[in-house]
Amino acid sequence: MRYSFVIPVYNRPEELEELLGSIVRLRGDYTYEVVIVEDGSTRSSEEVVARYRQQLPSLVYLVVPNGGPSRARNLGVAEASGEYVLILDSDVVLPEGYLAAVDAALQDPTVEAFGGPDAASPDFTPVQQAINYAMTSPLTTGGIRGGSAGAMEQFKPRSFNLGCRRERYLALGGFDERMRFGEDIDFSLRLLEAGARTILIPGAWVYHKRRVDFRKFFRQVHNSGIARIHLETRHPGSTRLVHLLPAAFTVVSLLAITFGWGRCGLVALALLWFVDALQRTRGGAEVAALSVVACFVQLWGYGSGFLRAWWGKYVQHKPEFTAFKDNFYD
Repeated sequence: MRYSFVIPVYNRPEELEELLGSIVRLRGDYTYEVVIVEDGSTRSSEEVVARYRQQLPSLVYLVVPNGGPSRARNLGVAEASGEYVLILDSDVVLPEGYLAAVDAALQDPTVEAFGGPDAASPDFTPVQQAINYAMTSPLTTGGIRGGSAGAMEQFKPRSFNLGCRRERYLALGGFDERMRFGEDIDFSLRLLEAGARTILIPGAWVYHKRRVDFRKFFRQVHNSGIARIHLETRHPGSTRLVHLLPAAFTVVSLLAITFGWGRCGLVALALLWFVDALQRTRGGAEVAALSVVACFVQLWGYGSGFLRAWWGKYVQHKPEFTAFKDNFYD
């Protein structure tokens, strides 16, 4: 077996059905299996899996007690038999050329780990398109998710779209099951520290739905900001300028709103996001306007989480700082 898709799923049978449908439509004659790990769901995906068993003969379905996505991924990889494991979140959909792009890049035997960018599908809701813009635009995240050649830090695969030679994955112990957030960046950093050659495969992109409302999106990025402090503790020197900017932006925004300093700057930035989103999303004025909201949510959410965890660690001297929400999948 060349490839093993490993997919943790929690209460999202509809998403899983879309993902499995996209795997069935992949172009090319490649040997692969699909390992689904049902992580203690109360809404089972059993019926969805049953419908795809004939179309995906090499399909493994594990049902385990809820332990979070890191544990589910590790259990899936332990069950897998492929030379490479392709770890996906259940809220992604693969384009038809995904596996062809991966296979072409892996003709180089020195590549041990890889990832690809995420994109918005034309059928995404306006809010989903706006959130995708906020997470991928160089004007917000600096292109670090793989969408920009001029990214502000070295590319690191993320768990929504991460591939790794199975032997290397097992040698590193997989994902740290103690981490609640940022576990994929921790794994990528351990890959790099171990000397594994890790690359971006631009053609191996996925449609990524992410959160469906701004409240959930704020919680997600807030927890990511908290995770950055924990990652710096585990991997000293891993924090870059791009990680500090949202915290600085949050402080400056608070001063501007409170005292009136720089409000014109915030308006100008919002206008810049609006114009850029009009060009990049092609979703019209509605998506562009929602993209402005998403950008503020993304920066304020990440920045506030970063500042909250920094205060907890360096001022209150807490060894770990509690995340905003306990649900691993939200």
